[in-house]
Amino acid sequence: MATDQAAMDKGQAASAEGKPPRSVRVVLLALMIAMLLAMLDNMIIGTAMPTIVGELGGMEHLSWVVTAYTLATAASTPIWGKIGDMYGRKGSFLTSIVIFLIGSALSGMAQDMGQLIGFRAVQGLGAGGLMVGVMAIIGDLIPPRERGKYQGMMAGVMALAMIGGPLVGGSITDHWGWRWSFYINLPLGAVALAMVGAVLHLPRKKTQGRIDYLGAALLTVGITSIVLVTTWGGTEYAWSSPVIMELIGLGVAALVGFLFVETRAAEPVVPLHIFRSRNFTLMSVVGFLTGFAMFGAVLFLPLFQQSVQGASATNSGLLLLPMLLSMMAVSLIAGRATTQTGKYKIFPITGGALMVVGLFLLAQMDTETSRLTSGLYMAVLGAGMGFLMQITMLVAQNSVEMKDMGVASSTTTLFRTLGSSFGVSVMGAIFNHRVQDTMAERGADAATRQSAQLDAASLAKLPEAVRDAYQHAVASGTHAAFLIGALIGILGFAAAFFVKEVPLRGAGRPEDAADTSADKAVAEPV
Repeated sequence: MATDQAAMDKGQAASAEGKPPRSVRVVLLALMIAMLLAMLDNMIIGTAMPTIVGELGGMEHLSWVVTAYTLATAASTPIWGKIGDMYGRKGSFLTSIVIFLIGSALSGMAQDMGQLIGFRAVQGLGAGGLMVGVMAIIGDLIPPRERGKYQGMMAGVMALAMIGGPLVGGSITDHWGWRWSFYINLPLGAVALAMVGAVLHLPRKKTQGRIDYLGAALLTVGITSIVLVTTWGGTEYAWSSPVIMELIGLGVAALVGFLFVETRAAEPVVPLHIFRSRNFTLMSVVGFLTGFAMFGAVLFLPLFQQSVQGASATNSGLLLLPMLLSMMAVSLIAGRATTQTGKYKIFPITGGALMVVGLFLLAQMDTETSRLTSGLYMAVLGAGMGFLMQITMLVAQNSVEMKDMGVASSTTTLFRTLGSSFGVSVMGAIFNHRVQDTMAERGADAATRQSAQLDAASLAKLPEAVRDAYQHAVASGTHAAFLIGALIGILGFAAAFFVKEVPLRGAGRPEDAADTSADKAVAEPV
């Protein structure tokens, strides 16, 4: 309706004055709640999993509780982005919240492991739309030049999820039962749903095209194959096993077919023309490499802290604070600087350099490394991630037309997700290999060599010689994993040098407010 367009104009004009209207601030709060839902879920469930398995059984299917969610999220991400571009951002975002809440409620009511896995997949379908919706709606509401101000807010949500997830999950499981690990999403989601529904006003879109179902199916098969290869390779199946080889072949064939279909589709799921922008392509690459290094670090740092430094599971989460606080502070500073100057190329370059240095420093940790020293190393890595995390999305969105905002957000998110999947797989395989080799060299018993994830309590029960061998083995494994992460990070650092500093759309000064007119969504208000 005309009032919707007026609301957008008002929001853009207000952003030029440096402060969004109250309605936009309310929407941003709702978006942060939705983002927290998507990021917090796996963190909470991880803590509750031992209790869930104890009640439902099905230990052999344990990994699928996480894998089903991850697969559904990754496969649906680009589709949600395209639906938002074609039919309107608000409707698709509200739908994704509803699906996520339905999946959460059903997961809490699951009576066996099979039901839980299926309901987690439903949850993942909704989660794919949550992250994309948040990024794309922010792209609609806030011009790129002004968007940097809110980077600290998004980094804060990420830090809160990483730190608070295990603490909240453990507390809920102990006091209310594991089912409330899922039910807790319902009140938060209802608040986000009500706030977005009441306050967000965007023009509805009419399109004559229809969703590219064949392209969506091929992309889903390709993404699913990739994620399964990185999840199963080296753990469930040997890398050279027929299952892994077949998945690789299926994935390659599906992605080649997808590229062929997209060149001919009227409304492609991922319009290939967005990759003609050098900056967009580079940010996709940097996002992939950042995801590779970051999620590997988040996985192995608590393991090192528990196994080598003797921290409890709860304390190992709190010991990540130097990295997360550094990431949040630097992201806020970089965002403010981007808004004030309109310059951003220096940030991915600086972030890439700090990430490489941080990972290299973490690779030097051994059994004598103090918590203070490792905390300083983590702060360096966090600073690098703070420069990279939101800037990659900002530059990617600035590199496409408004009509492609959804697919740009979803594609960038997808590359980061795939990067994290590859990072956990590759760094995990290297870590486990080094642990087992080092244990064998030190003559530890075969039973102990089977596990690379003994917690502090279990470690204390081992004979002193075996415990010492295991601690050295974990230190050796983390050294190898972080060293690989640093080498991968060098590629991201190199890619950042080729970014072209294109002026950010939107207003950095009040007199620039007119510039935002080019940013208005190409849509017909109804």
